[in-house]
Amino acid sequence: MIKNVSDPSIASILSTDALKVYTIPRYQREYTWGQRDWANLYDDVFNNDSGYFLGSIIVIQGEIDPKTNIVDFEVIDGQQRLTTISLLLAAIYARINEHANAIDEDMQLDDVRPLRNRLILKSNKGMTRVVPQVQNHNQDDYRWILKEHAGLAVVMQRPKYHGVRKMSKSFEYFYDRLGEEIAGMCDDKAVRVLLDKNRLLCSAVLVQINVDSHADAYTLFASLNNRGVPLSAVDLIKNTLLAKVADADGAELDYYFEQWQEVLRNLGEDYATQERFFRQNYDAFRRGANRPFVQEGGAQLPLGSVATRSNLLKIYEKRIGQDPGALGVLDELLCNSAIYSQIIGVEREDIDDELERQFVEIGRAQGVPSYLMLLYLMKRETELGLDSGLIARIVALLVKFFVRRNVTDTPPTRDLERLFISICEGIEDEQLKGIDVASYIKRRLVDVSANDITFKECLEGSIYDVNPDMTRYILAILAEPSVTKEMKGLWERYPSGNYVWTIEHVFPQGENIPASWVEMIGGGDKLRAQEIQATHVHTLGNLTITGYNSKLSNMPFMEKRDRKDSNGANVGYRNGLNLNDDLVSVDNWTKEQIEARTEKLVVLALRAFTFGDIEF
Repeated sequence: MIKNVSDPSIASILSTDALKVYTIPRYQREYTWGQRDWANLYDDVFNNDSGYFLGSIIVIQGEIDPKTNIVDFEVIDGQQRLTTISLLLAAIYARINEHANAIDEDMQLDDVRPLRNRLILKSNKGMTRVVPQVQNHNQDDYRWILKEHAGLAVVMQRPKYHGVRKMSKSFEYFYDRLGEEIAGMCDDKAVRVLLDKNRLLCSAVLVQINVDSHADAYTLFASLNNRGVPLSAVDLIKNTLLAKVADADGAELDYYFEQWQEVLRNLGEDYATQERFFRQNYDAFRRGANRPFVQEGGAQLPLGSVATRSNLLKIYEKRIGQDPGALGVLDELLCNSAIYSQIIGVEREDIDDELERQFVEIGRAQGVPSYLMLLYLMKRETELGLDSGLIARIVALLVKFFVRRNVTDTPPTRDLERLFISICEGIEDEQLKGIDVASYIKRRLVDVSANDITFKECLEGSIYDVNPDMTRYILAILAEPSVTKEMKGLWERYPSGNYVWTIEHVFPQGENIPASWVEMIGGGDKLRAQEIQATHVHTLGNLTITGYNSKLSNMPFMEKRDRKDSNGANVGYRNGLNLNDDLVSVDNWTKEQIEARTEKLVVLALRAFTFGDIEF
């Protein structure tokens, strides 16, 4: 079964001199790793010592090509890891060559050129050492990256939509991470840091398991607890659909495959989003989906009352099996995924500005459960007598609903899916049109929401401890009027994905309260300071937003207030945000001030998230 096993380093597998390539066959799934996987690999390699274990790959060794002497290894398992490692090497090579004046001849021969030869064969400058499969333009995207950044000798044009696919995004992620680490360094130091990273990556161990056949490979793969990505429900839906629609003709298979890829492009690269679309697509239109399966006197929803992770595949398998040629299901997915793309922000061209703004807000307000209703409304916009302006106002209503819901946990999470399904079907049952649709939605949402008294009580409590993301959203909304063009936006992120502006606890939240704070807030009594911390540290009155949280942290109050950066700009509480008006005018911070500021911010939050200011 197993022909041989070796535990070479990346430097050995992607050897600069060996005449070998690693080919991912067409039948394998496309490149699927996302930002979390890229970040994990990057951190695993560079935050550990040399020789870090990166897992295994399973390959079938081909015959030696008599003309080129090249050995082709067919990669059965491990393509995600191997491809990502190559993209990381390419990003290192690209960054190094931006500092060419710091690279001497010895460095070029000993380090830089061998790095390129791990990506491109020394004996054939037009052949990549890792050969991705062709689905979803994986191979073209990879070759373009190496042409642009590593000197691959091929004549080709930039693939259409290259920048939105995962190969490009993976390279750009690594390129940005490396850029962050060498920012501000002189050329010599930047090159040394990059070459050190290259050596560390090349020292990592990747076990290569050679097997004789595909049968042996899959038997072995099934028995290993591998770090690879298993087949998902979405993958299996694709397999079922393509098996039904495709003829034996390869060109037709490619056509339907490309249509499927368009569905996934509409949904973006995150698998959780893709799976959620397939669930919400069923939930929003479950009556129509079930109609062909309803038998006289039988259940009205034989496919299931809601789509779950456990029944999702069965639902679509039955629908595809019932649909002649499965073209109806595929057309539905193409149409509805394009609408969903506008909701989630993957594609928002030619969309009303206010509607786009509200879609951004509903995402920030953790309003994902309502996407099924928004899909329903937008799909049936014409027949329901809606327009983009009215839908934008409905989304604005949903934002307020979700802020209140996520603070009070009313209604509970388990009820949200059925709530929005019920609203969709209620609109249909009552044959509502236009403004009546919006009024009905508002009535249903208000009926199940917590009242103002409950909302106020939750806002007054330890809100950060309950839901830090929603706390940040509330603070950001309250701070928005004071944001100037000179400031970075409150929702701007670093390439790593983290927000530039984060929540700052004025009175620190750490277990070891600094002496200056024990003196200020507890009058020198450590136990008293701990008691106040336990009840007040996570309340609105003790929270603000800053772009320099890690630099403020446990500093004394006045140092936090007056902190400046090396250019003399205020980066403490004098940063210009209206949230800090009560902080910049005092020299100390007490329990009573926290309570007074909490009361003030609660009043502002109640005003910002009232249902009363949206009328239909």
